Amino acid sequence: MADERLQPPAIAVVVLTQGTRPAELRRGLESVLAQEGVTTDIVVVGNGWDPGTSDPPLPAGVRALALPENVGIPAGRNAGVPLVAGDWLFFLDDDADIPSSTFLADAVALLQSDPGIGMVQPRLRVPDGTASPRRWIPRIRKGDPERSSNVFAVLEAVIVLPRDVFERAGGWAAEFFYAHEGIDLAWKVWDQGKRVWYAGDLVAEHPSVSPTRHSYYYRLNARNRVWLARRNLPVVLIPLYVGSWTGIQLLRWFRKPAVLRAWFGGWAEGWRTDPGERRPLRWRTIARMTAAGRPPIV
Repeated sequence: MADERLQPPAIAVVVLTQGTRPAELRRGLESVLAQEGVTTDIVVVGNGWDPGTSDPPLPAGVRALALPENVGIPAGRNAGVPLVAGDWLFFLDDDADIPSSTFLADAVALLQSDPGIGMVQPRLRVPDGTASPRRWIPRIRKGDPERSSNVFAVLEAVIVLPRDVFERAGGWAAEFFYAHEGIDLAWKVWDQGKRVWYAGDLVAEHPSVSPTRHSYYYRLNARNRVWLARRNLPVVLIPLYVGSWTGIQLLRWFRKPAVLRAWFGGWAEGWRTDPGERRPLRWRTIARMTAAGRPPIV
């Protein structure tokens, strides 16, 4: 029997789309199919769309999952996971791609070389060479985008992690629909005694688009901040976390009353409605996060 250690890593790939970017979707799939040193099992999840009707058709060997309605980004990703096999999960949005043919092999090698890392986000760059938004570096002190570091949130467009870590975390926060599910998952990875890593030497591509293009951005941004605290923090830290972010938004948007109205509408909704399963972080995890530079308060 062949030594499993000599087998190429098996990558389960979930690509999420609403079918509105066929050229970008094709480019992303081709970048996955071009990967060397790994095997890939790929599903395209159509959020309120049937990828089987794609024009041009999906590449040979790529499966399609049609969801009858848009269930949101995290729930859409979750729906694809049971359909693909592999010890490693790779989540790719339909407007992203991986230009290096060894991206997945390099990401898995990083995870294998340091078992303390439980999830990896690569550095994202804009395909046309323009400057990348600073928000793509998920840390307070942005600095050099090529510098790798521990982080406590991820930009969800391009993510690699072991399947068992994802399953222990309970998957993406399906209730969120949009916004902050990358923080929720990152905190759950940290709570497993692992770290989340921003890999400045791994590169993916993504267009520079403003998150505020979505009409629901401000409402869900606020609602999910409250939900994030209610789901994940010890009771004593919930008001500290929500209060700090409330202060930040007041300072950021005090000259835009329409924005604040939408934001506080979501803030109130976050307290009134069910955030889903509550799994508070252990105090040991909070101590580790604090020692690593980011207590879960801001």
